[in-house]
Amino acid sequence: MPRAMWKGAISFGLVTIPVSVYPATEEKTLRFNQLHASDGGRIRMKRTCSIDGEEVDYDQIVKGYEYEKARYVVLTDDDFDQIPVESSRAIDIVQFVDLDDIDPMLFKKSYYLAPEETGAKAYALLREAMSQDNRVGIAKVSFRDKEHLAALRFRDDAFVLETMFWPDEIREADFGGVDVDVKVRDQELQMARQLIENLTSDWSPEKFTDEYRDALVRIVEAKINGEEIEIVQPEPTAKVVDLMEALKASVAAAKTKVEEPTPTKGGTSKRSVAKKAGVPKKKAAAG
Repeated sequence: MPRAMWKGAISFGLVTIPVSVYPATEEKTLRFNQLHASDGGRIRMKRTCSIDGEEVDYDQIVKGYEYEKARYVVLTDDDFDQIPVESSRAIDIVQFVDLDDIDPMLFKKSYYLAPEETGAKAYALLREAMSQDNRVGIAKVSFRDKEHLAALRFRDDAFVLETMFWPDEIREADFGGVDVDVKVRDQELQMARQLIENLTSDWSPEKFTDEYRDALVRIVEAKINGEEIEIVQPEPTAKVVDLMEALKASVAAAKTKVEEPTPTKGGTSKRSVAKKAGVPKKKAAAG
C-alpha cells in the first residue's frame, strides 16, 4: 500500500472525520532522458546563480516573488506558516451540490481518502447520506503549498477528493471563431443527430487503451533487439466538400462499425520497457 501523502480530517458542521490522503491516479508513459547526440552522455540540469554563475545547493535556495522586473521579495518557511487559512489540516466542506452542476473543466486531480479508525462510522454515515441524495461536497483544503478548491464524492465505497481549478483560473473562449452564426438545415441536423445516436453507447472506460504508448513500446523493443522498424504512412485525410454527403458517409460507416464484432487484440509480450510504461505483460501460452 502506498504511503499517505497527507493526513487531516473531513469537517462538516461539528462532525470531524480523520482521514489519510492517497493519490488515486498515475500517469503511465515512457520516460525519456536527454542525451548528448555525439557520445550518448546524460544531460544534467544544474541549478546555477545568474549573478556569479556558481552551482547552488538546495539548502541555499529561497523562494522569491518578482513584483517588478528583476526585483524580488523573499518569503521564508515562517512566512508560509503564518498564512491564516483554516484548511491547513482540514478538508472543510462548505456546501453540498449536485454533481451535474459542476463544469468538468474545473476538475484537476483525484485522491482517495481513507478513514482513520476513529472516523470509520462517520465516514460510512456521510457516504450513505451523500449517495442517497446524489450530492457532492464542495470543500477547501491546503496541501502542497497552496489552498485548493475541491469536490468530495464517492467512487464505489471510497471517498474521492477532486482538486479543482479556482473559477478565475478558467480562461474564457474569447479568441474568436467560436460564436458561429450560420443557418443549419433541418435535414443536416437530423442526419447529425442520427450519427450521434449510432455512436452512442454505455460508458465503458476499459474499452479504451493508449495506442500511442503501446506503439511506442513496440518501437523501443524493436530498437533494443536490433529489429527493423516498419514505417506506416498515415492515410490522407479526406477533404469535406459537402457537409451533407460527409454526414451520410459517416452514418453509414458508424452503422457498419456497430454491427461488426469486436476483434480480439493480439500482440507480443513486453519486457522491462512495458513495465516502466505501465503496459501489462501477456502470459505465454502453455505448450
